[in-house]
Amino acid sequence: MTETIVNFILFSMLVITAFAIVRQDRLFTIVMLASVFSLLTAMLFVALDAVDVAFTEAAVGAGISTVLMLGTIALTSRGAKPASRPQTLPLLVVLVTGAGLVYGTLDMPNFGDPNAPANVHLSPHYLTNSIEEIDVPNVVTSILASYRGFDTLGETAVVFAAGIGVLMILSGLRHRRRKDEEEEEDA
Repeated sequence: MTETIVNFILFSMLVITAFAIVRQDRLFTIVMLASVFSLLTAMLFVALDAVDVAFTEAAVGAGISTVLMLGTIALTSRGAKPASRPQTLPLLVVLVTGAGLVYGTLDMPNFGDPNAPANVHLSPHYLTNSIEEIDVPNVVTSILASYRGFDTLGETAVVFAAGIGVLMILSGLRHRRRKDEEEEEDA
């Protein structure tokens, strides 16, 4: 019962934070609220016993992303441009995508169901064979480092590529800003 209340409170805070982000005009406020959203998400993952995912969310979502967004704000404007026309198409895309995601979860087993395929087929294999197959005593480590090694490598590569892309964009903004300042001084 206590877990359900904690999960409900955390999820409610996530929804409130999401609505607050949508209503803001100042980019600094949006970045800080997005960081709060990531920390709340990490707390929800901890409450759901997914500590490894929570650690990644806290480090990447609240840590690195916040620093990169603050760096971007330092090189660009402080406020968002007002929309020139109603944004109905993006809202429609979000609603259709959300409905598709909800529809996709309808046939999933209940959370913690002992008869779920992951608990019936995968978990027993990993628990009984990981020490023999991988020679790593910690089952979580053997799954993340070996069984899912390519997946973990792919996730790391995506985060690295995104970081390089952001750094390239920021360096281009810095050069453009210097060029604009030089043109203003010459005029």
